Amino acid sequence: MKKLFSTSLFPVIVFFFTFSSNSTIVAGDAPKLVGVKTCGMCHKKDAEGNQLKVWQDSKHANAYKTLQSEEADKIAKDKGIDGKAAEAKECLVCHASGYDVDASLLAKNFKVEEGVQCETCHGAGGKFKKKSTMKDHAKAVAAGLVEYKDEAAIKTQCVTCHNEESPTFKDFDFDKRWAEIAHDIPKK
Repeated sequence: MKKLFSTSLFPVIVFFFTFSSNSTIVAGDAPKLVGVKTCGMCHKKDAEGNQLKVWQDSKHANAYKTLQSEEADKIAKDKGIDGKAAEAKECLVCHASGYDVDASLLAKNFKVEEGVQCETCHGAGGKFKKKSTMKDHAKAVAAGLVEYKDEAAIKTQCVTCHNEESPTFKDFDFDKRWAEIAHDIPKK
């Protein structure tokens, strides 16, 4: 299991160094995080798989809100974290997209408070958000859309947070959890 964790930590590390305000990427070159509203404009229709509703009905949409509870603050304190859970990097890393990103890389519609968003898994949408880009899958991937080759790759992303390092971890049944949030675009 230790090997799985170290392997699954790689996407989090890549995300951190790609979007961290301490990274060497020039803000002008890096894609902006555009936020749920921008992604949801096109991904809210049944013909597109209604991914927005799937996300809204998921725990991911409320991940940041869970950090604003007294229970979360107690868990943080028990883990030796001073201050509120909703302000602790150790908690935010899995409960909020873009919490540590330089403000210049956040589009005006982006809100950290919206929790684990589309771009947590699919990459910053600033360069692939246009409908003309998204209609051409290869073009979208070339512009930064993160594509997963199979469910094993998706699971690797999921376990970067859903693992024994989490203070509230009980178990993670990937097949069951993925069935709850799967959001493919229907084949035409």
